[in-house]
Amino acid sequence: MIRTARHFAVAAATLAAGIAVAQQPAPPAFAPSNLSASGVRALAANCAACHGTRGKPAAGSTLAGLAGKPRDELLMAMTQFKQGRKPATVMHQLTKGYSDEELAALADYFSKQAR
Repeated sequence: MIRTARHFAVAAATLAAGIAVAQQPAPPAFAPSNLSASGVRALAANCAACHGTRGKPAAGSTLAGLAGKPRDELLMAMTQFKQGRKPATVMHQLTKGYSDEELAALADYFSKQAR
């Protein structure tokens, strides 16, 4: 009888935990904190390996610099990469990991960086 009571208690606790988890709201499609100033800088840091810190590649680099380019030009290029309309080696995969809002924020960030 004690064993049955323990099984019942465990089952009830598991059910209660499952209901509590099921009632949690779904996470947003993108984290709004990514769109804060510090969040956008963190996103931009992902671009530094190829495009240089703040979008300024190392001297002699064959990769495009992003700093100071027009916002609309940057956004159009990133959107075309994301949609597979612009040829790329890795950018078409990388841009798929960002929301449209994040791409717009990155374009805005890099357009404001000094060349």
